Amino acid sequence: MQTLELLSPAKNLECGITAIDHGADAVYIGASRFGARAAAGNSIDDIARLCDHAHLFGARVFVTVNTIIYDNELNDTLNLCRNLKEIGVDALLIQDLGLLEELKQIGIDIHASTQTDNRTVEKVRWMSSLGFKRTVLARELSIDEIAAIHKAVPETELEVFVHGALCVSYSGQCYASEHCFGRSANRGECAQFCRMPFTMHDADGNILEDSRHLLSLRDMAQIENLEKLAEAGAVSFKIEGRLKDTDYVKNITAAYSEKLNEICRRHPDKYRRASMGRCTYTFTPNLKKSFNRGLTTYFAQGRQNGLVSLDTPKALGEMVGCVKELKGNSFNVSSTASFSNGDGLCFFDKDKRLIGFRVNRAEGNRLFPLKMPDGLKPGTTLYRNHDQAFQSLLSKPSAERKVTLDINIRIEKDVITAQAQDEFGRIFTVTQGYEYQTAQKPQEDNIRRQLTKLGNTIYTCHDVTIIDNAGNPFIPSSVLAQLRRDLVLTIETSSRERTDTQAATINHSVAEPPRYAMPFLYNAANNKAKAFYKSLSINAQAFETDGSPEKLLMQCRYCIRHEMGYCTKTKNKAPWKEPLTITLDDGKQFRLRFNCKDCQMEIWA
Repeated sequence: MQTLELLSPAKNLECGITAIDHGADAVYIGASRFGARAAAGNSIDDIARLCDHAHLFGARVFVTVNTIIYDNELNDTLNLCRNLKEIGVDALLIQDLGLLEELKQIGIDIHASTQTDNRTVEKVRWMSSLGFKRTVLARELSIDEIAAIHKAVPETELEVFVHGALCVSYSGQCYASEHCFGRSANRGECAQFCRMPFTMHDADGNILEDSRHLLSLRDMAQIENLEKLAEAGAVSFKIEGRLKDTDYVKNITAAYSEKLNEICRRHPDKYRRASMGRCTYTFTPNLKKSFNRGLTTYFAQGRQNGLVSLDTPKALGEMVGCVKELKGNSFNVSSTASFSNGDGLCFFDKDKRLIGFRVNRAEGNRLFPLKMPDGLKPGTTLYRNHDQAFQSLLSKPSAERKVTLDINIRIEKDVITAQAQDEFGRIFTVTQGYEYQTAQKPQEDNIRRQLTKLGNTIYTCHDVTIIDNAGNPFIPSSVLAQLRRDLVLTIETSSRERTDTQAATINHSVAEPPRYAMPFLYNAANNKAKAFYKSLSINAQAFETDGSPEKLLMQCRYCIRHEMGYCTKTKNKAPWKEPLTITLDDGKQFRLRFNCKDCQMEIWA
């Protein structure tokens, strides 16, 4: 049976526990250093506490150590990895192949981060041969391409992104932030180059687009493709967002968890969730109510248009209606939506600038802003990017997750033995002595009542089976209560026990390594990584440490020419002369190169 894992982001301990409580089967979190989100670091103690909580549900914790590492950081990185192994972390996500040999000695599962640029069968096969148990695939892959990779490398677990922000460049192959601002995306310090406005010129200097967000992609939402992704061979469905807050994690995790549960219910003999426990919520999950730049399925069904949000990189939220009329310090909205005091609304003015404002008071569909926004007029389309009523629900305890137990109790003359079986089929046993007395009335109801008093724990009892070999003995409720407490403690202790994970197996000869045209594309920033590649007859370097005379800054599957309807595979001839250039407001200029052979757009300095 195939397990389906919902993998949620954790900015910190609170977010990680929130994700587990709202239905995640696993969480990924950054340690104090060396994660691809430098602003989201966490202490060893906090990660240990998260492991304790997650393991109660059979859920897992993965830690991102997925930056490139400099020589003077190698020892600290490896000491960190040893500490993470010791506290019970289930796997590490890494990018730097200079860590491989030492991680083999540490003996912890390793996952190939999406930063290792995993977009082909050949690359995934190679990563598998190096000992990676799981590969996180590039966001750009279609469902058919994922299926082809799974068919070719069935022994490797495939993790796919299903929700959240999209990088316009293949991950691990973006050097724009380092080139422009000295902030390396491969070091977790991305300056959001792709969210900036650009002016695009043709070869004759004509302005084709003026100060627009040409590289700012919409956010991914594959919730309706989860079953197709599972059929393609994906086992882990990843939500992006290690910088997001708990409200985002609650809503998005709950939405995807419910969808996976629905798939499992329809195919009980084919799929099951990767962890135990089911959630009940105080709210109805709604993807549109959390931060998003507009939603897209990206390349899931192949190349399509409508991938970018040209006018703003900010969140629009959900469309809630149009302005009907203005009157004094208020206006009326033509809408079926309900509004609340404190709602955040926004609209585009005549210059396509996004204008946001807060609703001070709502009286039905008549809204009173604190100050009437400039540019608002009848017919203006309104979007809500902050739903106060929804946020109020999320600000309170909003989910309860319970693990179902079946309890079997055997009663003998001087001892009671209780066994509990959890959703994974694991059996836990405790015994309790007692002084035998014959009961004056049947005891079964009280036995069941006492053993099922699990309300202040994460457990709930499905059934109690009583095997009485003592002939209706009297068992004090205090004895039964202690038996129940001992049973819960045994289950919790066993679930939290540190278990050794599988050591990475490295075999360089199994598969042929990828061959990049430029040495810096290997992201080898330390001598161990360079020596590793040298053993494979590859001269590997890093943009950050060695530089490059060839300033290829981005490789993108997204293509501006295709987005504008002038792909060379169509008959639409572009009304411009190439090459095209895009320019930042500060004057930095970049050349677009269209690699049509590989169906790829490249951005060069």
